[in-house]
Amino acid sequence: MLGEHENITMFQFFEWYSPADKQHWVRLKEQASLLSSLGLSAIWIPPPMKGISEFDVGYAPYDLWDFGEFDQKGTIPTKYGTKDELKAAIEECHKHGVKVYLDAVLNHKAGGDEIEVFKAIPVAEDDRNKELGEAYDIEAYTKFLFKGRNKKYSDFQWHFHHFTGTDWDAREKKKAIFKIVGENKSFAEDVDSENGNFDYLMCNDVDYNHPDVVAETEKWAEWIDALKHTSAGFIAHLLNHVRKNTDRKDFFAVGEYWKDDVGDLESHVENNGGIHLFDVPLHFNFARASKEGNSFDMRTIFDGTFVKTSPESAVTFIDNHDTQPYQSLESFVEPWFKPLAAALICLRFDGYPCLFYGDFYGIEPKCADEPETGLPGRKEMFSRVLLARKEFAYGSQNDYFDHVSCVGWVRYGDEHHPKGLAVVMSNSEAGSKTMDVGKDKAGQVWVDMMGYWKEPVTINEDGWADFHCHAGSVSIWVQKEEGKSWVTCEESTLEEEEKGKEEQQADLEAEHPELPKPLDDGWEHLLEDDKPKKGRREP
Repeated sequence: MLGEHENITMFQFFEWYSPADKQHWVRLKEQASLLSSLGLSAIWIPPPMKGISEFDVGYAPYDLWDFGEFDQKGTIPTKYGTKDELKAAIEECHKHGVKVYLDAVLNHKAGGDEIEVFKAIPVAEDDRNKELGEAYDIEAYTKFLFKGRNKKYSDFQWHFHHFTGTDWDAREKKKAIFKIVGENKSFAEDVDSENGNFDYLMCNDVDYNHPDVVAETEKWAEWIDALKHTSAGFIAHLLNHVRKNTDRKDFFAVGEYWKDDVGDLESHVENNGGIHLFDVPLHFNFARASKEGNSFDMRTIFDGTFVKTSPESAVTFIDNHDTQPYQSLESFVEPWFKPLAAALICLRFDGYPCLFYGDFYGIEPKCADEPETGLPGRKEMFSRVLLARKEFAYGSQNDYFDHVSCVGWVRYGDEHHPKGLAVVMSNSEAGSKTMDVGKDKAGQVWVDMMGYWKEPVTINEDGWADFHCHAGSVSIWVQKEEGKSWVTCEESTLEEEEKGKEEQQADLEAEHPELPKPLDDGWEHLLEDDKPKKGRREP
């Protein structure tokens, strides 16, 4: 359990292909203790509400009030389990001092129960302000009755006038974006301007100009105590409502506003009532650096990022369920760069880091007959970075971003965590940085807690030392403690150990000829689960 003065860190506890075995909440309960011991202070869970089927990841929501409690859409549990199992997992997290953040999908609804007839106008896919003809009658599944719930928690039923758009005309069997016609009916204006107006995303688009919809969503938000498509004005209103009408005055919210322009992110924060935003520009910098290898200028890694301009509002991340392979926003950071990226978000002063389930536990194959589409996790490596954040990454910071390939920084510690650390990384050849860790550290012996660089260093009488890292790697230097073991979780599986080093290295070099070559003795300096893995599938 985190102490009062320890760093906070979020963990996204799902990936897109998490198995639909209805055991995910059970897994969360089982892992709560481990995650807390690594310094994780908050868990981001997938959307827990009932979707269109038992296989729904959570982004095609049917009933916001059904967390796996009622027999609806052919199942009582959701993909992740039952409401009781979710409550048990949350209670276990809270027991270990870990908060739980729910992924709320409020922009649209799917899987309506009955057809309604109403007038709508088809609009252009790439410009929703462009109408493609006159209004005419269509038939769509916009009536939501929730018979399985039988009005428990709420008796509100949804109809076409509660939506601004839909994507299917059942009468003509036609798929398109239809703007619903009616009094005061239009797409929201305070949304992103992509595609002319990005209010509409998918399914039945919720109308937050309708007072009954607003009242129902407020009620739901109090009950439970993707953002660029949802009205900014409504998000601010909802957050203020929750903070005013519950005891959660510090109610935390983070939005996924998928824009690579930091100006857009800054504007959205101003209009959204104290919300945090994921630092999408930083993610793209990581992805680009991982693909460009030693041609990327490491001094520019934070250029154009949200954490650089608005560190108090930025949630930093490496990858997530949308950027993983085979997803629509695929922009996966290459495995060799993950340790560097982890240090860059976890061990610096600014930003609220969020780590990804798929990076830690692994990504499941997208289907059973394509096992090669899965990716292994790197629990050992991320565990060490997390422990470095938990125990050493405190106090003021001094940067040494003075070389195109090799950069570093020092954290000096604070009154509660006085030891501090030094970080050095290179995207090219092995490198070193001469850095000042403070005269109070003179004479201390420091070691690389990642286990990569085997030789210790001694801090000189002026507080300086040469800190090293291997090619294409990162080392985290901390004071050596007798009897301290940095083994934080199970060792590699036998299958991983049996993979030939030559085959692994050949795969890595074939896929990334621009990357720095390993040391002559191969990759023995790396942790067992941090060796280069077999390359991803061909594009």
